[in-house]
Amino acid sequence: MSVNIFIWNSMQDTYRHKGLRRKLVEEVQSKGIQDESVLAALEAVPRHFFLDSSFVEIAYQDKPFPIGSGQTISQPYTVAFQTELLSVEKGMKVLEVGTGSGYQACILEEIGARVYSIERHHGLFIKTKNLLNAMNYKMRLFYGDGYKGLPTFAPFDRILITAAAPVVPEALIDQLKVGGMLVVPLGAGDTQVMTRVTKQADGTLEEQAFGYFRFVPMLRKKAP
Repeated sequence: MSVNIFIWNSMQDTYRHKGLRRKLVEEVQSKGIQDESVLAALEAVPRHFFLDSSFVEIAYQDKPFPIGSGQTISQPYTVAFQTELLSVEKGMKVLEVGTGSGYQACILEEIGARVYSIERHHGLFIKTKNLLNAMNYKMRLFYGDGYKGLPTFAPFDRILITAAAPVVPEALIDQLKVGGMLVVPLGAGDTQVMTRVTKQADGTLEEQAFGYFRFVPMLRKKAP
């Protein structure tokens, strides 16, 4: 049996799962998320598909969980918060740095973005690629160094970094359209400041801070 067939046969999205998702969306909304397209995407994407655990209730808690390779699937509120900051419109070209489980990429695609996502952990990249193929998502996934981005496919309307970056990589700023936005948890310490960077027409950058979060660090270079 192929990997994709095995994954597909193990995935079920029941009325119970959908009910738990609705409760999760209500919880996230109560914490301040207002964008209807973001909330609809959270309700559409079965988060339990992205976790190895068979405990369904755990998948729909508003918490992060480990997914292997030292990485996590982010807390749903955090996913929603970053996505809302991006102000994604249908048809926009979005680069995600740090594919991880693929959950965030699916939220972006549900909103209508054309998603390009890059992951440096090869084992995680293969696992996530197989899962998203089985789920029939169409985003383009790449194995590589997130600090370098994807210059071949630039420029991007939006860039989302899903790991803590000590600085905003210059290569990613270069790949951002004029008027485009980049969202990143910025800082080298235990906590980071969620930051939105907007590229102005004269090439200058406008930075806005949106509170403290905690992410795994963004690592340089591809894994061997």
